[in-house]
Amino acid sequence: MTDTVYNVLFLCTGNSARSILAESLLNDLGKGRFRAFSAGSHPAGRVNPFALELLEKNHFPTGELRSKPWDEFAQADAPRLDFVITVCDKAAGEVCPVWPGQPMTAHWGIPDPVAAEGGDEPRRHAFVDAMNRLQRRISMFVSLPFEKLDRMKLQQAVREIGKTS
Repeated sequence: MTDTVYNVLFLCTGNSARSILAESLLNDLGKGRFRAFSAGSHPAGRVNPFALELLEKNHFPTGELRSKPWDEFAQADAPRLDFVITVCDKAAGEVCPVWPGQPMTAHWGIPDPVAAEGGDEPRRHAFVDAMNRLQRRISMFVSLPFEKLDRMKLQQAVREIGKTS
């Protein structure tokens, strides 16, 4: 077993819901082997209250969550990233900053729960659906045999996870 801690940045446009959910989930499910961060190309400036409510209800950490620009992670003093994963189609299509250290990249598109229409219950359901999809993908990610895969096979495996529902 290796003592390597992998830094993972989840990106979305607004950094208020999907990337926030992914950050909290990986920080919990990664059991110290992963340090997750999130950011957005055009951050909303606040975490969506439905995302916070859902995470807290399921006992996932929320204390360090905040909506922030992805430029923070392109700075010289930013954490060295091992993986950068986009979770929304808009962010995947944007020109990203140059990440120091050439992290592996993948796209794990998830429908935007913030865009759900209707009252609170349909919106909550959209957040639950997004979190369930992310939780399945993150569980697959943390189960990968990192020590046994070369960089190319690991990159391929991480990208394949994004094709699962």
